[in-house]
Amino acid sequence: MWVIYAFCAALFAGLTSILAKIGIQNTDSNLATALRTGIVVIFAWIIVFAGNIQHTIYDISFKSLLFLILSGLTTGASWIFYFRALQLGNVNVVVPIDKSSTIITILFAIIVLGESVTILKIISIAAIGIGTYMMIQKQKQNVEQSVSRSTNWIWYAGLSAFFAAITAILGKVGIEDVNSNLGTAIRTIVVLIMAWLIVFMTKKQHGIKQIDKKGWTFITLSGIATGLSWLFYFRALQEGPASIVVPIDKLSILVTIIFAYIVLKEKLSIKAFVGLILIIAGTLLLLI
Repeated sequence: MWVIYAFCAALFAGLTSILAKIGIQNTDSNLATALRTGIVVIFAWIIVFAGNIQHTIYDISFKSLLFLILSGLTTGASWIFYFRALQLGNVNVVVPIDKSSTIITILFAIIVLGESVTILKIISIAAIGIGTYMMIQKQKQNVEQSVSRSTNWIWYAGLSAFFAAITAILGKVGIEDVNSNLGTAIRTIVVLIMAWLIVFMTKKQHGIKQIDKKGWTFITLSGIATGLSWLFYFRALQEGPASIVVPIDKLSILVTIIFAYIVLKEKLSIKAFVGLILIIAGTLLLLI
């Protein structure tokens, strides 16, 4: 079942990127992240109380709680960098770089969690890495030609990938003995606190008044999609190996690019398309 959970996580993660991109077009990215996280918190805790598992919070060990908090902090950092990059660059620009966290996660899973190393896994890492590079090259050309704003997005996207990789490992350890839905709800509170601290530090809280109806709609929808993605992702991570669950989740890039083409009219070159095929092939190899 964890494979199905992982694919469901990928589906909703892909939708999140598109919905968030539309929702933050005229909103500060940090403020939008904080608002989205608030929606995710509400959604996550509704699931917890609906399943009547809130009382198990007292059974969580110090180690699990520590790793859940740490994974929440790294998630917050990853989100903040990701949505800042998403605001500055095209969806097809940012997502491939962010998804390169797959390679870092697999390496961490092998080194830290002691997961097995196989020839297929090595080939998969190579395919994902080459495919990501091909897509990034294409996107850099597009940005130079069509976007006049700062190209700092590439650094934001890279930092997002790094923190996302660390999140997967910390989250895997944190939910070993904790209900995955409860673990997700606890982590989300940490992200919420972190996100709003940054909003108040940068004095962007007054921007709430400037968000129009369309912005609120897509921020809300992206929050719900994120909540669903997280619930499926950490359930899969609890039951399956991180070195396989994470790459499947990163297949959200396919969902994102399809919707980016349909909704945002962003297109891929032949080179980038080949890169996408390599990423998908590398990920599917991990299922063998």
